[in-house]
Amino acid sequence: MRSQFHSHKVGLGLRPPHYPYLETSPTTEVAWFEAVSENYMDSRGRPLEMLTALRKDYPLALHGVGMNIGSASGVRIEYLNKLRDLIDRVEPFIVSDHICWTATSHQNMHDLLPLPYTQESLECLIENIDFVQNYLRTPLVLENVSTYLSFRANEMTEWEFVAEVSKRSGCGLLLDINNVYVNSYNHGYDPRTYLNAIPLERVAQIHLAGPTDKGTHLFDTHAEDIPDAVWSLFKTLAPKIRHIPVCIERDDNIPDFRELEAEILKAASILEKSNETARSPIFV
Repeated sequence: MRSQFHSHKVGLGLRPPHYPYLETSPTTEVAWFEAVSENYMDSRGRPLEMLTALRKDYPLALHGVGMNIGSASGVRIEYLNKLRDLIDRVEPFIVSDHICWTATSHQNMHDLLPLPYTQESLECLIENIDFVQNYLRTPLVLENVSTYLSFRANEMTEWEFVAEVSKRSGCGLLLDINNVYVNSYNHGYDPRTYLNAIPLERVAQIHLAGPTDKGTHLFDTHAEDIPDAVWSLFKTLAPKIRHIPVCIERDDNIPDFRELEAEILKAASILEKSNETARSPIFV
């Protein structure tokens, strides 16, 4: 039986350990699934079959980790062709990636590496976004990443950089509240300062997850339950984001599907109990 709360705005990151459960076609509290693009771009086997089957019952969002949108060398056409094929197959309602770089011309770094917050970096990123949006013929949504260092060359704050990227490129923003919390802890600022500076009318999706406390810093593992600090920030923001899709992410220590549904219902309850005060004119 479904809960009293409408979870139509809250989705879940699709992960392989849950395939066997989902293949039984259960009734779930998940409103939509977010799939990691790269897990399905080179597959014609069970992963893609699973994704295609889920698409019959659920809306899908595609979330990439390897576009390398911040690279001074530009984005690889081969990568975009594969992504465009996947977009045509599953018709996602959002296509997203991260504000970062992930590779040089010869080496994939397998990580989401931060960009310096400079005008030069901004111009490069905007040029790449413009190319990708035109090539894919779809709007691009970009996520703020977690970081553990900052550049001496920075000419602006992260939130100023993120807001300017969206304003000048026309891309949407995927606001990861966990990453805001991680960065505020690691770099020593108030996370509310960050959230207050983000243009919510540009936000197309929200992420919630749990980091690991390493003692000297927070590490963005997605391996823990969503902590109270992240829930608190989400509650503060909820009245202004009730219309925006929210996704629960878990990438390690992945619990039973039903346990993650409890977090989905908690997020849905917070949204339902909030008083809506703002609505995006762009992404509704």
